[in-house]
Amino acid sequence: MLPDGLRRAEFAPLWQAVHDRLSSGLPVNRVRVGPLDRGQREALADLLGMDRLPPDHVAVSLPRLDVLLGQICGMDARGIVEELIGPLENRARQRQRVQQQRAALWEWLAEHPVVAAQPALREWVEQVRRGGVFGGSPTATGELLDAALHVLSRLPAAGTPLPSFAGDVLGDPHALDAGRRVSGLVLRALAEVYGVALPASAQQRRDLWRRAGVGDDELSTVVLTAGVQPVGGRLCGEIMRSCTDSGHAAVLTLAQLRDAGRIVLGTREVWVVENPSVLGLALRRFGRTCPPMVCTSGWPNSAGILLLRLLSAAGATLRYHGDFDGEGVRIAAYVLAKAGAVPWRMSAQDYLAALDRYPSGPGVGRVTEAPWDAALAAALRENRIAVPQERLADALLDEAAWRSS
Repeated sequence: MLPDGLRRAEFAPLWQAVHDRLSSGLPVNRVRVGPLDRGQREALADLLGMDRLPPDHVAVSLPRLDVLLGQICGMDARGIVEELIGPLENRARQRQRVQQQRAALWEWLAEHPVVAAQPALREWVEQVRRGGVFGGSPTATGELLDAALHVLSRLPAAGTPLPSFAGDVLGDPHALDAGRRVSGLVLRALAEVYGVALPASAQQRRDLWRRAGVGDDELSTVVLTAGVQPVGGRLCGEIMRSCTDSGHAAVLTLAQLRDAGRIVLGTREVWVVENPSVLGLALRRFGRTCPPMVCTSGWPNSAGILLLRLLSAAGATLRYHGDFDGEGVRIAAYVLAKAGAVPWRMSAQDYLAALDRYPSGPGVGRVTEAPWDAALAAALRENRIAVPQERLADALLDEAAWRSS
């Protein structure tokens, strides 16, 4: 049993210092105690059998202290501080456990399916990793990142207002309000995907959300298509059939597509292109017999993704081709991830063959990996020459017409 003399208040700094050092989880030989007032110095000198008062800061040998305490009460310093203060921690083990949790968190984030499908997000992953865990907690950080990735997996939205979208996806209409951590994570990720600056104002935040289909105007958000002859589809089906019969492009609004209902197709393949000029060339060349095509007009908006999803649900294979440059690869990865399309003549071999025909051109810009062909990004970086889709339009249309006949 601990004697009352060792419970004196004058010994409190000693016991607290010993408890702190033993809780480090590291080997301990000496414990530094202080600052001490005169009474605390006198008590320590009596305990240690010192012939003079120690200074206000003093290093105490733990082995010597254990010997003295054993003689006094049969206990060592560890037992005394656990009785007086409480169980010892193991901060070294805790730090190791947190480091392991952090490493597992960053590995999970880097390998997440949303990131794997859109390698443009890898820079976002690195930004998040450099920022460290929120509040020192890998668990809390993982929950926030999981929410952000869930939001990204549901984008683009179909023009849903931000509070409604947040409520549907996260169960809280305010979860994506400005200033919320999940909102900041998602906006930073979208900036990386689209290759734009991080929004610095409320208007820029709204613009970036709209680009991802959140709050899109259902009348001004449109998509171009040609040669599609669906059965059903309500008004948008009638528009597509009528425009195909007359050899024109159909311009479908987000509102019309939302109201489309079920679409049935008589074709197995739909050819998806990045640039309107390619769609225009197809109409001039084929007119009423144009192969079924959709144009994303660069980055697809919510109307474009919704149309592609409707066509995919109708059983069509969506074959996508875009520019051979950094942004073209990112757009392709986005269309493949969000609409279930497959690449169409978008391999490294296709790029190098095109480069043989067109050995000069603009630069490729920022290049990220192509999930469908690991060699494509390396080829773009090595050659540093872009091949716009328009240069390959004739060959693409030849194939589309042949396979659609």
